[in-house]
Amino acid sequence: MSAAEYPDLRLAGVAGGTWVAALVALRLPWSGGAVIAAVAAVAAALIAAAGLPARTAVGRLPVRTVVIGVLIGVVAGGAATACRVALRDSGPVAVLAHQRAGVHAELTVTDDPRPTRGVAGRPAQYAVAADLTRVRATGRPALRLSVRVLVLAQNPAWQGLLPGQRVVVDGRIGAPRGGDLRSAVLTVPGAPRLVGRASWAQRAAGRLRAGLRQACAPLPSEPGGLLPGLVVGDTTRLEPAVADDFRTTGMTHLLAVSGSNVAIVLGLVLGLARWCRAGPRLAAAVCAVALVGFVILVRPSPSVLRAAALGGLALVALASGRPRSAVPGLAAVVVVLVLADPQLAGDPGFALSVLATAGLLLVAPGWRDALRRRRVPAGLAEAVAVPAAAQLTCAPVIAALSGTVGLAAVPANLLAVPAVPPATVLGVVAALLSPVWPTGAEMVAWLAAWPARWLVLVGHYGAQTPAGVAPWPAGAVGGVLLAAVLAALLVAARHRLVRRLAAVVTVAAVVGALPVRMVAPGWPPRGWLMVVCDVGQGDAVVLPVGSGQAVVVDAGPDPTAVDGCLRRLGVRHVPLLVITHFHADHAGGVEGVFRGRSVGAVVTTAHPEPALGHRQVLDVSAACRTPVRVAVAGEVYASAGLRLAVLGPSRPLVNTRSDPNNNSVVLRVTERGHSILLAGDAEEDEQQTLLAAPVAVEVLKVAHHGSAFQSPQFLDAVHPSVALVSVGAGNVYGHPNMGVLGRLSRGGARVLRTDLSGDLAAVDVGGRLGVAVRGVPTGDRRRR
Repeated sequence: MSAAEYPDLRLAGVAGGTWVAALVALRLPWSGGAVIAAVAAVAAALIAAAGLPARTAVGRLPVRTVVIGVLIGVVAGGAATACRVALRDSGPVAVLAHQRAGVHAELTVTDDPRPTRGVAGRPAQYAVAADLTRVRATGRPALRLSVRVLVLAQNPAWQGLLPGQRVVVDGRIGAPRGGDLRSAVLTVPGAPRLVGRASWAQRAAGRLRAGLRQACAPLPSEPGGLLPGLVVGDTTRLEPAVADDFRTTGMTHLLAVSGSNVAIVLGLVLGLARWCRAGPRLAAAVCAVALVGFVILVRPSPSVLRAAALGGLALVALASGRPRSAVPGLAAVVVVLVLADPQLAGDPGFALSVLATAGLLLVAPGWRDALRRRRVPAGLAEAVAVPAAAQLTCAPVIAALSGTVGLAAVPANLLAVPAVPPATVLGVVAALLSPVWPTGAEMVAWLAAWPARWLVLVGHYGAQTPAGVAPWPAGAVGGVLLAAVLAALLVAARHRLVRRLAAVVTVAAVVGALPVRMVAPGWPPRGWLMVVCDVGQGDAVVLPVGSGQAVVVDAGPDPTAVDGCLRRLGVRHVPLLVITHFHADHAGGVEGVFRGRSVGAVVTTAHPEPALGHRQVLDVSAACRTPVRVAVAGEVYASAGLRLAVLGPSRPLVNTRSDPNNNSVVLRVTERGHSILLAGDAEEDEQQTLLAAPVAVEVLKVAHHGSAFQSPQFLDAVHPSVALVSVGAGNVYGHPNMGVLGRLSRGGARVLRTDLSGDLAAVDVGGRLGVAVRGVPTGDRRRR
């Protein structure tokens, strides 16, 4: 390979050293960053003075030059971050945060407010990045300053704020969690009071984005919610199930404005310019104009501007006729951005943007040319190489964040490629038409919805692919390990023997797995009788009654979690939904059961407390025109071989330790000759009343997440062969109780827990009882 064919990597070492040093220094006191910079400076000086012999490296660069470049980057990144950390930790805001003082503050919003998932029983919050410009604590003079803070707010009025808007708030200031340059966290219970208006660019972006949402409103919920996310990164109407599918299949980059999204848009513009026979300079100018327009459309927040700089860099360099300048340009942008804002070193979005652009510049051209040498058409070669390279370079970061490796990601992204350009272009046209011709915008959005439907299907079936996601160590160790494995594979793949061996191993694995898949398909397992869904600290049980149909008992605390479980099981119709009682960990996710499904009837306990959960179940059922009735002890529900008998409560129980728990609906299930007891959250008082009923069963869904409030006589009378515990990892209640689990084990039961094994299933294997688990990746288990 000639020197001209090698990528110019002279600044790559400097960029890498700057990035890594800043990332480490963010998590240390300022003195730690200063020590890192000093040690690197001494090492660079010694290596330069020693005059070590130059050895050829990748790109024909001397090893000494590469090492000195890395050390120079470490000096710059460590020193710059140490200075910023010292300013963060020594200001007056740090003192107020340590005291958790109540303050009156003036803020400037710097990015779009982002909703965060609320804890069961608590409202959702909005996380708002802002600059604190004025603060006054009770009994102290006002301070004028400029520091970064994170606002945690509950009032929905925060959701409509635009970046650049100034607001006045009253709240309580606290210490940040660390790892970034925020000086404090500001908790604000009320609505913000606006001061002035946002810039014209932000207001224009807001009108166009609102117009696009309005144009998509008549569309079906899944493509209609996806289209704004695909075009401008607006995911406010995105269905949670679609978001989960995209996350599983590695297609999340389509929903956020990253460097790869900008590259897609500018790639289309560049292709049109070349089709019109425009020269390199004219093509670069057209790309620059399109980039400015795109930034205004998606909203010029800091994250969007960074994505524009990274994504636009590669294509402008290529359009200008100097493709080798793109790599040092990317490295220079990384150095400048990290030195200007060291917090970017720990931003996953920044990492994904940089790595996707690097894949486009360093990996994709070689793969494209290799495919073309094998007579693959040019367009198809480009379509295969670009997403595959981006997925390869981003995989270590995704693995570090999720604790998984998406095996279905590359095929899913390849299938998505044809739909992204038309959906994006038509979506942009709809947004531009919306202020002047709303009807025309709706027509264009209807056209754009068809490729969006295809993306929804790709995400859905990609997420359902057996073994489509493999567990992987989470955190920095997992990311570095995967990066090393991929780098070794790339180097080894240069040899023909290695490529042939990899092909043989891949084919053998696929062919060898086919008989296993036919005998034991992934999830749900063949012959399943019941699945206890992994919904965290809560309950949701599914009982099949036919193809795509199941009875659901309880809905867990979170709509997305129960909806995901039902989607994995292929449930489209729920003839009966039983809510055993109205605590949030059993009723909070009720909307997720109705999401995209028909529900025939809802049966509940007669005890109407807590009132919030009771009202939630009634409101959701009324909105879907589903009848609600109270369960009566002794009644039976039968359908398709499934028999549900209501055992309790036989009478109202009052003045107990927990009246809602002790008035839970308790069900005995008979299915294909097997018996199951669903005990809700019944505690000792209700369990004692059940001893007169036939409670001995093969499978017990342990009451109240395995809490200590169990009757020993009841557990002995049930005497199950299998005990399934639905419980959240690391919950604050101390569930499950080890004494209860020990008693069940000593009685001969096999005990399984959702916090350790994920979804749990009781299965019929040739007339005998079996169990199956879906499994939880290590990283996911730790986060939950």
